[in-house]
Amino acid sequence: MPLNDCRIIELPKITDPRGNLTFVEGDNHVPFDIKRVYYLYDVPGGSDRGSHAHRNLHQFVIAMSGSFDIVLDDGDRQRRFHLNRSYYGLYICPMMWRTLDNFSSGGVCMVLASAAFDPADYIRDHDEFLRLARNPEAATV
Repeated sequence: MPLNDCRIIELPKITDPRGNLTFVEGDNHVPFDIKRVYYLYDVPGGSDRGSHAHRNLHQFVIAMSGSFDIVLDDGDRQRRFHLNRSYYGLYICPMMWRTLDNFSSGGVCMVLASAAFDPADYIRDHDEFLRLARNPEAATV
């Protein structure tokens, strides 16, 4: 899938003087059914996370608190996204190398995923990712 398929999606925001509310519905606000949720927090300054790709997994990433950047690489091009609002999320399609960096103090990254954890879905070597990105049929598990 090309990098252009990855995009920022604005979520519903219900404004209230007592505090705002945002919600996410699978197959409605995100283009997949949500099967797993996980989050990253207490990321030390200067550290990065990710540095891998998924063969089949779709993800939707939200900055729940603070901010961070996500660099996506489809094997041909790279694009950096800055996430800093809890009512915006980044849809990441399969076969995108991703690196998360530039975490602010107190940054919390929540990820909604299309499948349960599967170690076989991960591509952790960038050279292998580049080879598979050029031959998509070889990437499927």
